[in-house]
Amino acid sequence: MVKPLELKGDRIGKRILNLFRAPYSLFLFCALFLWPGCGPKAPPRVEHKPAAPEARVTETGHSVQLGAFSVLPNAVRLTERLKGLEEDVYYFRHESGLYKVRLGDFPTRQEALNKVKGLVSRGIVDEYFIAGPEDYALARARIYGPYVLREEIVRTAESFIGLPYQWGGSSPDQGFDCSGLTMAAYQMNGLNIPRTSVEQFVQGRAVSRKRLEKGDLVFFAVDSGGKISHVGIYTGRNSFIHAPGAGKSIRVDSLSNGYYSERYVGARTYL
Repeated sequence: MVKPLELKGDRIGKRILNLFRAPYSLFLFCALFLWPGCGPKAPPRVEHKPAAPEARVTETGHSVQLGAFSVLPNAVRLTERLKGLEEDVYYFRHESGLYKVRLGDFPTRQEALNKVKGLVSRGIVDEYFIAGPEDYALARARIYGPYVLREEIVRTAESFIGLPYQWGGSSPDQGFDCSGLTMAAYQMNGLNIPRTSVEQFVQGRAVSRKRLEKGDLVFFAVDSGGKISHVGIYTGRNSFIHAPGAGKSIRVDSLSNGYYSERYVGARTYL
């Protein structure tokens, strides 16, 4: 019998068909399917930008509140006396309307107690209260959210309005310097931020003006040279609280104010 004539193309076709019938056909199919340009494409690679550095901030430990004065000069005198002893101290208006003096930042309650007992034994103070981390707004913010902390920082700053605050010097007439105000408002709510306006600017996390939130810090260059020289606490609605300068009371101003608008440098957050 004469074998049927097989064309070259027919032989190739049969071989390909046999390949798909072979045990390794699955492997070959997958190889062809995943060949570059075939099958589903891999998802595009996402480039992750590095996160912004965290602001340098520590939590406040224990502090001592001294006295309960109905008139400001009495709180000023106690503050001046303690400053003469090189204590870290400032006075503030309590929510009760009385003036009190705040002393130190101690790691433990016992250290705070030892300090105040020494002052009592010397007849410098007789009434005191030791505040700890559990008393600060920071503790409540961990339960109810960061908004609580922002609100309390602003509320604290508002309690300073109208006071001729001081941080250094010997007279309330010299005023409370701007960065001392911001540091005190934060410290009284559980956070320690740097002391000077320059340090507060450098060590905070940058935030754009459009994204400002209550409690953020706003900075200005009010002196010649264009360097950071002033800071305030943003209160919302384009306003901020600050200590304008020596001999002036703490007040509220607008970022839209021509003077401050022209000298605005930027904002930082520690929250």
